[in-house]
Amino acid sequence: MTDTTTLAASMALSRTLNNGMIEIPTLQTDRLTLRPMTMADWDDYYSFMQSDRSLGMGGPFQKKMSWALFCHDMAQWPLMGNGALMLDDRETGTCLGQVGINHGPLFPEHELGWFLYPAAEGRGIGYEAAQKFADWARHERCLPSLVSYIDRDNVRSRRLAERLGARLDDEAERPDQADLVYRHF
Repeated sequence: MTDTTTLAASMALSRTLNNGMIEIPTLQTDRLTLRPMTMADWDDYYSFMQSDRSLGMGGPFQKKMSWALFCHDMAQWPLMGNGALMLDDRETGTCLGQVGINHGPLFPEHELGWFLYPAAEGRGIGYEAAQKFADWARHERCLPSLVSYIDRDNVRSRRLAERLGARLDDEAERPDQADLVYRHF
């Protein structure tokens, strides 16, 4: 037996599928285009993943693991109906980072995550992108819940989650017991 929330989520996923092909959304805000990943994103993605900026995600990562994460971010779309979107500056076309919704066997609940390239820091880009994708998750994908798993030492991500209105949920299951869970809904 399915509950109403599960049924709504299934129906939303069914609307997303078109003859067996997933339609990855392209979303826009005033300053950003949130778009599907392409191979052109690999070099900057890999640079980020091998840097200390990826510490909050378990990095830095070598090339093999960076590639696995890149493929994971894309593969979730046909498998789960959600995944990662890259953040492009609408004015310049420059890629500024990524926002993603993770799920599957590694994540107890749908997880909203993000990372920004250095040029995007301190401009409200993360907030703008995460807010837009969280709205999509709730209203288009009809997810029953959305959390962010955040490393305790990642103060910037914790502040962003709080700015988004997420609240600490000490009772929530988590993939890494050391992480904090911020509940968006």
